[in-house]
Amino acid sequence: MSTKRNNPETIAIHGGDYRSDTATNAVAVPIYRTTSYQFNSTEHAANLFALKEFGNIYTRIMNPTNDVLEKRLAALDGGLASLTVSSGQTASTFAILNVAQAGDNIVSSTDLYGGTVSLFTHTLSKLGIEVRYADPSDPKNFEKAIDDKTRAFYGETLPNPYLRAFPIKEVSDIGRKYNIPLIVDNTAAPVICKPLEHGAAVVVYSLTKYIAGHGTVVGGALVDGGNFDWTADPKRQPLFNEPDASYGGVVWGKAVPELTGANVSFAVRARVTILRDLGSALSPDNAFGVIQGLETVALRMKQHCENASKVVDYLKKHKAVDKVIYATEHNDEINSRAKKYLKGGYGALVGIELAGGIEAGKRFIESLKMFYHVANIGDARSLAIHPATTTHSQLTEDELAAAGVTPGYVRLSIGLEHIDDIIDDLDQALENSSKGKLKAVS
Repeated sequence: MSTKRNNPETIAIHGGDYRSDTATNAVAVPIYRTTSYQFNSTEHAANLFALKEFGNIYTRIMNPTNDVLEKRLAALDGGLASLTVSSGQTASTFAILNVAQAGDNIVSSTDLYGGTVSLFTHTLSKLGIEVRYADPSDPKNFEKAIDDKTRAFYGETLPNPYLRAFPIKEVSDIGRKYNIPLIVDNTAAPVICKPLEHGAAVVVYSLTKYIAGHGTVVGGALVDGGNFDWTADPKRQPLFNEPDASYGGVVWGKAVPELTGANVSFAVRARVTILRDLGSALSPDNAFGVIQGLETVALRMKQHCENASKVVDYLKKHKAVDKVIYATEHNDEINSRAKKYLKGGYGALVGIELAGGIEAGKRFIESLKMFYHVANIGDARSLAIHPATTTHSQLTEDELAAAGVTPGYVRLSIGLEHIDDIIDDLDQALENSSKGKLKAVS
């Protein structure tokens, strides 16, 4: 076997150079249930706190179990470093707080998870960070929205519920002209998309979804691509070029590369300032749970995508379905992006518009027998939900329209069950949903 280990199936199991526990030779990654760590000497302790050397200080900031997970996540995406946190929502929050402060702004895609819209529009605004929205159907919209205070671009690889593949390289190329990094939420497309390869500077995940994949743990992660020059324009990225009073006046963009020999200023700053201060740490027990899912994510994504493709083919022919929303069911330009950025499958999320509108949607949801009606995606189980009244219910009508959420929209997260059983459940639920008005069949 090649020692390069570039294949995701191998990286997910062997990435991060963990072979066995040095104390016991245990092959499985141990759960280090400890809050703190013994220092070798007063000098050792002082060096750790002064960032003269790296090591374990306190589990709020780092933990050996989490460290294995972080290294594997970075390797899987082709990044240089990773930071795990308590949830995907925390990952999105930290990614923005790590580049922007009061008076700054970011430019975000309109195609976002509803919780991210709420975070950006309401919570961050209260902290003095403005989020400007750009329709990603035309990448130039991002350039039109920037000013001297713009610190980052933000998008989702495969945003639900719109499911329009994000123009990663196109937006990244615009950002690079102005030294603006692109942050990409890749939650719905691990393995099948590598945003860092297309110019993204940072990738964020809800580990709760496909990477863990079993619906038992909550977690998030940020992956630092190590491909962005944080010091190229000090005025554009002040948090990496001005002395940080909270850490003895360190200048992160210069100090971290000098100390580590690697361009991981984003990941280190996020860990030792944002995570240190806000404390949204991923517990080692949950990190262990994510590792169990990570080991099979490459295989599961293949099956998720294969099942979803067959479901799309079935739904397109059903008389009770007005429209199918999927990564490859848009106009030619959007479809070409899906084919450009998604390799090995087009994701497991499928949207449908039912002929009978919102009432048909309710009947459909309540008629499902095997699908679970839950607010989650990426589970091994097949899931269904009505976003307008649940995940996106806090949005205004304009925000719902921008996100692609209509009253009759139903989102499906296709699981790993046998495809015949998935389609059988959908079939009987659609028959019940269509007791009202049906579209004409040609």
